Amino acid sequence: QVQLVESGGGLVQAGGSLRLSCAASGRTFSRYDMGWFRQAPGKEREFVSVISWSGYSTYYAASMKGRFTVSRDNAKNTVYLQMNSLKPEDTAVYYCAATTKALPTMWHEYNYWGQGTQVTVSS
Repeated sequence: QVQLVESGGGLVQAGGSLRLSCAASGRTFSRYDMGWFRQAPGKEREFVSVISWSGYSTYYAASMKGRFTVSRDNAKNTVYLQMNSLKPEDTAVYYCAATTKALPTMWHEYNYWGQGTQVTVSS
């Protein structure tokens, strides 16, 4: 069982940056690949990024690659999402999720979810 709590969301101007954190409970955090998803009002949940349990492998959605960076600190049971060059279309609730599968991009392949953190990018 893993419990996830996101933080770091907020209001930022276009072109700005935010760093999201996702703190996990439990001693088995390092066994899970960790993903980030987002959901804007009226839209489906969208894959953002995923990082392997070791941190050595990462994968990004095309629209985020080069702007977002995912990382993790297994000693702190935390995964991060650094978001740079933010755009108004990045506005959404951002969720972290844990999975026992290898680098999945589909939301239904994830076992545990956080409650989400709101990111709002103003133009």
